[in-house]
Amino acid sequence: MATTQIFFASTLYGTATLAAAIDADRFGPADRRLLLVSNNAATPETTVAVDEMPGFGRLRDRFDDVRSWNEAISPFHPGGWGPRADDIPMWERYIRLLWDLGDDDIELAVESIQVNPALALAQIFTGAPVDVYADGLMSYGPTRSKIDPLVGTRVRRLLHLELVPGLTPLLLTEFGVEPEIVPTEAFVKVLGQLADGERDIPDIAEPALLLGQYLSALGILTAEEEEELHVRMVRGAAELGHTRVVFKPHPTAPARWSRMLEKEAEAIGVELTVLDSPVLAEVLYQRMRPALVIGCFSTALLTASALYNLPVARTGTETLLERLSPYQNSNRVPVTIVDALLPDLSDKGAVTGRQPGMHAADLGELLIAVGFSMQPQIYPRLREAAERYLSTRLTPHTWRYFKRRRLTALALPGALPSQLSFIPRNAAVRRVARRARSVKRSIKRTALG
Repeated sequence: MATTQIFFASTLYGTATLAAAIDADRFGPADRRLLLVSNNAATPETTVAVDEMPGFGRLRDRFDDVRSWNEAISPFHPGGWGPRADDIPMWERYIRLLWDLGDDDIELAVESIQVNPALALAQIFTGAPVDVYADGLMSYGPTRSKIDPLVGTRVRRLLHLELVPGLTPLLLTEFGVEPEIVPTEAFVKVLGQLADGERDIPDIAEPALLLGQYLSALGILTAEEEEELHVRMVRGAAELGHTRVVFKPHPTAPARWSRMLEKEAEAIGVELTVLDSPVLAEVLYQRMRPALVIGCFSTALLTASALYNLPVARTGTETLLERLSPYQNSNRVPVTIVDALLPDLSDKGAVTGRQPGMHAADLGELLIAVGFSMQPQIYPRLREAAERYLSTRLTPHTWRYFKRRRLTALALPGALPSQLSFIPRNAAVRRVARRARSVKRSIKRTALG
């Protein structure tokens, strides 16, 4: 019987990761390879789909066909739709007919298996083996929610880029899934092909490159706070002596950010270029060879450092560690990694000296404690390691990665004393306690007078 491999991608970066894995023979032979693209933007109709982005044509030849998930499930949104259990046989027949799959055996390669649309695809093709590939730092953290064993037990491996050498992913280990590295040289070669075909990149050598992320869309920062974050990036670059700055905004960022940055750059004497095409940061690394890459917690900071040996700096991570809510927020691990590994933009000596942060072994132990604190029900086996870390390694610096209330709820070292643990949860009790202390102080002053 024929075999069709379906590769699912929602970003050009993810498509490049798949292309590199195929080039490196990380997938077995198949009679047909189908790339399934999904546009997960809030309003897909107003944003560019993966297969319409600049450079996609250079990845296209790895696949026999390209199909759209948005078209297949229209008018539903990819991020919000999944098949009802009773409808799964009907959906499988429909998809097989739509994509000319016949009775082929299906193999899946998907991203973010715990959520739709990847989860929906895995549910529709019941019984198909699944490979998960990671296109970011979240693979080093826990699975964000429990996965149905009927899906999780079908996952054969986790393909990932070695963004942090020596660090092992935690994702999907609850199912015994083994990680497998996509060779760096294969990935860099694919990105080189994208760079060679890009014609809309300004000819600017060795600028400071600023990476925008549009964090206000995630509800982490307000739009005004994120504007100020980008302005701080420009100021920080200038303070480090950079006079040419390139800002790569998030594709869905509002244009007003660009104008605010331009005003700030003009005021401090910096030549600012704002990119208006949806090009990968890694393409800019090859074409511009930035003198410094600045960002908040973008995965592209780690690709700059690990894959291209470029100097990098972070800013804003401490605020995000405080703001992320709930503690289980899946962005916590990427923020933690960037904060722990990379120098702060305000620390001139660390940035210019390219001083590393934690070693991979220390970071691995930290992430086990953070991962257990995020998802204790999924990873109960990590409790002992988390307790060991928290009882011996909490310092004024590492405390930023934990919340005392969260440690208290999980009965972990660093928790509030048991007799006081109820106080932070009850505003009325806090008010009474403050009033009682105030009265006590007044009585004492009167007695002394």
